Amino acid sequence: MPRCAERLLLLGWDAADWQVIDPLLARGQMPNLARLVAQGTRADLRTLEPKLSPLLWSSIATGKTADRHGILNFVEPSPSGEGVRVAASTSRRTRALWNMLTLPGLRVHAVGWYASHPAEPISGACVSNLLMEQAPSTAGAAWPVVAGLVGGRGAAADLEARIARSRTGPADIGRERLRDLLPDVAQAARGDARPATLAKEYARMLSLHAAALEVVCGGAWDCAMVFHDTIDTIGHHFMEYRAPRMQHVKPADLRLYGEVMDRVYRRHDTLLGELLDACGPGTSVILVSDHGFHSGDERPVILDVTKEERAALESRWHRALGISVFAGPGFRAGERIAAPTILDVAPTALAALGLPMGADMDGRVVAEAFVDAPASATIPSWDAEPGDAGEHPPEMRMDPFEAADALRQLIDLGYMADTGDDQRALVELTRRETRFNLAGVLSTTGRPEEAIPVLAELVNERPGDVRYLSALAHAQGAAGQHEACIVSCDAWRAAAPDSHEHVALSVASLAALGRGAEAAMRLDELERTVSARPELARTLAELNARLGRWDASRAHAARAVTHAPGLAETHAAASLAALESGDFEAAAEHALDAAERSMVLPQVHWLLGAALAWGGELDHAAQSFDVALQLAPSYREALEFAAAVARAKGDASRADDLAARGATGRALHPSRPSARDAAGWERSRLARDR
Repeated sequence: MPRCAERLLLLGWDAADWQVIDPLLARGQMPNLARLVAQGTRADLRTLEPKLSPLLWSSIATGKTADRHGILNFVEPSPSGEGVRVAASTSRRTRALWNMLTLPGLRVHAVGWYASHPAEPISGACVSNLLMEQAPSTAGAAWPVVAGLVGGRGAAADLEARIARSRTGPADIGRERLRDLLPDVAQAARGDARPATLAKEYARMLSLHAAALEVVCGGAWDCAMVFHDTIDTIGHHFMEYRAPRMQHVKPADLRLYGEVMDRVYRRHDTLLGELLDACGPGTSVILVSDHGFHSGDERPVILDVTKEERAALESRWHRALGISVFAGPGFRAGERIAAPTILDVAPTALAALGLPMGADMDGRVVAEAFVDAPASATIPSWDAEPGDAGEHPPEMRMDPFEAADALRQLIDLGYMADTGDDQRALVELTRRETRFNLAGVLSTTGRPEEAIPVLAELVNERPGDVRYLSALAHAQGAAGQHEACIVSCDAWRAAAPDSHEHVALSVASLAALGRGAEAAMRLDELERTVSARPELARTLAELNARLGRWDASRAHAARAVTHAPGLAETHAAASLAALESGDFEAAAEHALDAAERSMVLPQVHWLLGAALAWGGELDHAAQSFDVALQLAPSYREALEFAAAVARAKGDASRADDLAARGATGRALHPSRPSARDAAGWERSRLARDR
C-alpha cells in the first residue's frame, strides 16, 4: 500500500483541549499550532472510559481497548506482591506502534510514553516514561540506535548520559525562568509550595523536550512518537485558578496563578515549533490528546475528602473530547471533520506509513483526513506477525522501588492515595482500583454484562463504597438486568441518601420493566425534591421521556437549554421532546443546535435525520443517518430508520443491507414509548401513500 508520509511525527499532549486552545489561537498566541492546523485537518478526539492517562495512551499506541492491551492503572503490584510499581512495558499484552514499525525494519523512536519502562529494544531510540523521574544512572530507561545499528548496553548508557546532560532539574528553574509560567512569582508568599510544584513540572517538560530533540536529531528515521504529560499534571494543580473564578478560590490566588495554564499551552507551542524545526520540512504530523480538561463552569470542586476519595475523583477534571490534528504531506489542509476516537490513531499512523492495520484493532483509519484515502488493507494481527518486534523477553521484571519517585508524583497529583508504609494496603488498593477500571472499560464499550461480576465482587468486598455500588447499578441497567438494578439502587440510596442519581436510575429501570406507576411515583417524588435545581432539568426531561410524558419532558428540556445553552445534550433532550410532540421543525432546529456544539453524539444526527424524515426531506435525512452510523456503525435505531428511508427512495438493495445490519445492531436509546421511530414513520408514510 502506498506511503504518504515519508516521516511521521506522532505527538501527544496529555489533556490538551480546544476550549483552551481556540481562544489562544484567536489571539495569535499559539502560532506554531495555528500553522499546523491551517496545513492540516483538525477534529475533536473522543476518549474512552475511564479517562485515565495510562489506559488511554496505551490505547492510542496499540489501537485496542484497555482490557485487551492490559494497562489498567497507573501502578500495578510488583512481582513479589509486596509493593507496587508504575505500570511497566512488560505488562502490556499486545504490540505498540513502535513494535509494529520495528517488524518491517522502519526506524522508530518513542519518547516519554506511558507504560514504556523498561525501554524496549526497538529499531530506534526508546526513552521511557521513567527517565525523568529517577537518577540518570538507572538502567533500563533508554534504548538507542547508534550508527544505524541497534546498540547494546554500552550504547544505551551513552544515550542516557547525553539525555542526562540535557536534563533540567527543579533546582535549575530559578525565579527568572519560572516567570515563563508565573510572571508574578515574586508575590508568592513564603512557604507557598505551589511555585516549587510548578518548577518541578516545568523542569520535566523541558527535560522531555530535550530528550526528544536528542533522538530526532540523531539521524534518519521514519516515525517519532513524543509524549508530554505536563498540561495534565500542571492542570490538576493550577486549572482551578484560571478565570472565571471558582467560588472556593481566593481572589489573590486568581491574580497570582490565573495565567499559569494559558502560559503552559503557549510554552507547549514554542516547544512544538522547535521540534518541528528539528524534524525538518516534509514531516507529516499527527497531534493528539487523550482527553480534554475542564476549564470553565464544569470544573469539579474536590475539597474535604480523604486521600483515597480524592484519588478516585481527580478524573472528574477530564473532559470527554480531546484534540487531534493531521497535518503535512498526505493530509488534507484547512479541513475540519467529525471526531474520530483515540482507537483510530494507531490505524491511521500505520496507513500514513503505508502499512496495514490489524483486523483485531478496535479502531479504524481516519480516511477522511487524507488527501487520497488509503486502501483499506488489513492483516489478521500485528501480534501474530513473525520477526523481531523489539520486545522484552517475558521473564523480564523491574524492581518496584525504582519507581518510587514516579509513584510519589502520582500521590501528589491525587491519582493515588498515600497509605504511608503500609505496602500491603497499597497493593490491595491497586488491585481494587485496577478491577474497577477494568469494569469501567467493559461497561462503556458495550459489555456491561461482563462488568457486572467484577463490580459485584468489589461491592461484596466494600459494600459501603458508593462508587462501586453506583457502577454496579449502572451496569445492571445497561445490561437489561433491571430487577437487580433496582436492588442495587436501593442499597445505593441507603449508602448515599442525598443523591438523586440512584432515584433517576431506578425510574429508568422501573419504566423498562413496564412498572410505569411505580416509576411515575418515584419520578414525581424526585421532581418535588429537585425541581428548583436547574442543573437537573435535563435529567428530569430525559426521565419524563422514558415514561412518554412529552409535555413535561419538553418543559424541563426548555429549562435545561436556558440553564446550559452550550451543552449539546440539553438541545438533544429538547429535540427528542419536540420530535415526539410532532413539532418536527423545532426538533430539527434543536438537533442542529446540538450538532453545532458537538458533532460527535450519534443520537444528535439520528434526531436530525428523524425530524427531517418526518418533515419529508428524505435526502437530507439519509445524510444525517449516514453521519450517525459513521460515529456508531452498529447503531440499531439509525440503521432501522436509514433502511426505511432507503426503501422510501426506492433503493431496495441498500435498504436490505441496512436492515440486515440493524437486526444485529445495538440499541442506543432507552426503551420508551414512541410513535416517531422508524416503524412509526413507515406506517405513516404507507398510510399517506394509500
